Amino acid sequence: MVLCTGSIAYDYILTFKGRFKDHILLDKTHILNLSFLVDDLQKRRGGVAGNYAYNLALLGYPSAVLATAGSDAAEYRDWLTAHGIDCRGLRLLDGELSATGFTTTDMDDNQLTGYYGGAMWRAGMLGLDDGPPDVDAVIVGPNDPAAMKRLVKECRERNVPFVFDPAHQLPMMDGADVTDGIGGAWIVIGNDYELELIQQRTERDMDGLLELAEVVVTTLGRQGSRINTRDGAIDIPPAPAVREVDPTGAGDAYRSGLVAGLMRGLDHATAGRVASLAATYAVEQIGTIEHHYTREEFSARCRDCFGLDLDDRFWAG
Repeated sequence: MVLCTGSIAYDYILTFKGRFKDHILLDKTHILNLSFLVDDLQKRRGGVAGNYAYNLALLGYPSAVLATAGSDAAEYRDWLTAHGIDCRGLRLLDGELSATGFTTTDMDDNQLTGYYGGAMWRAGMLGLDDGPPDVDAVIVGPNDPAAMKRLVKECRERNVPFVFDPAHQLPMMDGADVTDGIGGAWIVIGNDYELELIQQRTERDMDGLLELAEVVVTTLGRQGSRINTRDGAIDIPPAPAVREVDPTGAGDAYRSGLVAGLMRGLDHATAGRVASLAATYAVEQIGTIEHHYTREEFSARCRDCFGLDLDDRFWAG
């Protein structure tokens, strides 16, 4: 079982049928004041903990959530449970609102996001003992920094493999915090911008990061991804999308696909392709966890995209 940590949130996804760059005057950035009339608004379940767990469940890998949310998330908890996700580590706090994100996406898939942490800021109250016992791995997603620090420490102490995915919490973390999170990690992951920030904060290049972590993964959007190990770099191609509707949540789906593949014994190149296809399914729907597929559908599409046959070893259990 993979323990998924981070936020349980509601996402408001706004679609702007234009390009941000056409409305930003470079000589006026000191008084930036922009308003975009959006063409579509969707409210969806989200938050990285829920996103990771749902995508793992789709891939048939047991998953659990460890997170704090508001009392408004009772229906979300029930929905996760109905999809086979272990929610004994999900705490609903009276008098608190769940974390809420407001994301506006333009025609170039650029995004502007405002995020309210809400009940997530109390996630430091939870440790590994508050979730199910004997987990195989932990994904330490963007969360209350105190919670991230606690979980990394407990994983190291108990020799539990962990994925360090600081994402949008990087601006709140100094170099020492980032370095501590990477130390002993099984996988460190982020997009190219986030990896650049990580290298700046830690004052380490890729080789330096690999002195602290086993694997460093850079997601590159439409260009695929790159998996760096101590044996070298592996370029992973993207899985072509039938339609590109909403990139929100694609990165979380990628992480789940990568973890599921590696936990089931696939090599990095194969697991990366599974991750790439998992991400593409997310891109094809509005919302982070609105997509769905069967084992047969995923296997057939993986064969079409990459010529890969996912055998019974991948789908075991």
